[in-house]
Amino acid sequence: MGKNTMNIKKGDTVKVIAGKDKGATGKVISVLREEQRVIVEGVNRVKRHTKAVQGGNSGGIITAEAPIHVSNVMLVEGDGVTRMAFRRDDVTKRRADGSTYSAQRSVRVSRKTGKEI
Repeated sequence: MGKNTMNIKKGDTVKVIAGKDKGATGKVISVLREEQRVIVEGVNRVKRHTKAVQGGNSGGIITAEAPIHVSNVMLVEGDGVTRMAFRRDDVTKRRADGSTYSAQRSVRVSRKTGKEI
């Protein structure tokens, strides 16, 4: 796998396995591929002190989620967590003119159960 490839995607439910929020579960809000980090809903919350702007922002303290390294989270499946693998499935695709052809599609698969994620 390349440097910027990550198995966790936006919308996945993950569990934190290391750090101050260990054991917390949340949904992935966004993925930062370049930094190898993810932002998880309700995890690694930090307070930001914002200055009042003349246009209308009143300023104050805002609580928001900060990025967490992807190695510190694990995909949730059913009751527990799982690693994932990739499987190539044969599919039939249709061209614009109506003709069909066979191709392969990469599918994420649970290592624990073998089911498609």
